[in-house]
Formats: sequence, structure tokens, C-alpha cells
Amino acid sequence: MEWRNRTRRGPATSLVTAAVLAAVTACAPPALSGTAAAPVPARPTGPPAGTGTQQSTGTAVFEGASLSTAAAGRCRTEGLRAGVGRVDAGAGQRYAPLVLTNTSAKSCWVYGFVGLVMFDAKGDALRTRVRRENVPAHRVTLRPGASAHARLHWTTVPSGRETSCPSAARLMIIPPDEVAHLEIPFAGVVCGDGRLDVTPMVSGSRL
Repeated sequence: MEWRNRTRRGPATSLVTAAVLAAVTACAPPALSGTAAAPVPARPTGPPAGTGTQQSTGTAVFEGASLSTAAAGRCRTEGLRAGVGRVDAGAGQRYAPLVLTNTSAKSCWVYGFVGLVMFDAKGDALRTRVRRENVPAHRVTLRPGASAHARLHWTTVPSGRETSCPSAARLMIIPPDEVAHLEIPFAGVVCGDGRLDVTPMVSGSRL
């Protein structure tokens, strides 16, 4: 189910991608020395309160990933593999992990939210409304082969004036602060006018 295909599309898709990028780049963390990043307000970088995962080094380790301020570069699209894990279904609601895996030979970090655009089976862009969950973001450092994920949520129940909902076939993913994208198969009916709820990236590959 995992692909790294980056397909060139027409001018209309380029406009969609540009709009998504404008939102994605807003989640960049403060730059470290020697690391290029857009200046943004500082955000907390420690582990979430109440998790019980505190160490004297200030680093929490989960499944080969870590919350860390170590000197590692940002994860680039060409060094990542994307995939959607098992979909949990119930009462018209769907939850699934959107997983990014470090396929490079060096450690790198991700921070914040991905950008998303859905496409149908014909390759036409579907209306996609990405709603960012109100959850603190943390920098997640990935060793080679390690993964981080964002939780996706959507509904399959029509609402408002909807009488039916479009079926997606593929999903374009723009990793945090990146320009290049990844595409993966994504078969699902997404209602709510194309709404996808997404959390910031966290360590691990499972919800």
C-alpha cells in the first residue's frame, strides 16, 4: 500500500498544491544553528505534560523515533516513504494513521502538520478541507528506518446539503515544511465537504 510516486499534474493541480503549501509552511519550528527554516513564533518542544515520559536528557524515545533538539536536518520528501495504516471504522467515522518513514541513511526530524489533497480515480482533484486538531506539536527525530504518524479522521455520513460523497482514490501528501509531495493509494468516501481532520506528527506508526 505504500508508494513514493510523485506524478506531475497539470496547472490546476499546481494551483491546488500551492494553496496547500501556504498552509503547511506555517507550521515550521524555530531554526537550529545551520538549519534553514522560515521564522515563526516559538513553540514548546518538550514532551506533552502528563505522559510520564521525562528523562534528564530531555529526550523521549518511542519505536526508534525521539522528541529531540539534536543536530539533525529536517526530513526531506525524497528521503521519506508514506502510507496509510489500518483504518478503524465505527458509526460512520474513520480513523487511520498517516505514516512517514525515514528511508535515508541519516537521522532527520519532522515537526507539525502535513498538507493533503485527495484525487479521484480519474486523477481530478477533489475538494479537500484539512482541519488541524488543536494539539501541541513537537519535533520528532527519526533515525533511519523509523516512522512518525499523524492521525487522520473523516466521516462517511453525508451532512448538511450533501446527498452523496465523492470517493477518493489517491492522496497527495506534502511533508511538513516541504515543497515536493508523495502520492499513495487512498480508497475512501469522505463526507463533510471533503473534510479531513489531522493531528501533528508524533512518533511511531500506530494510533
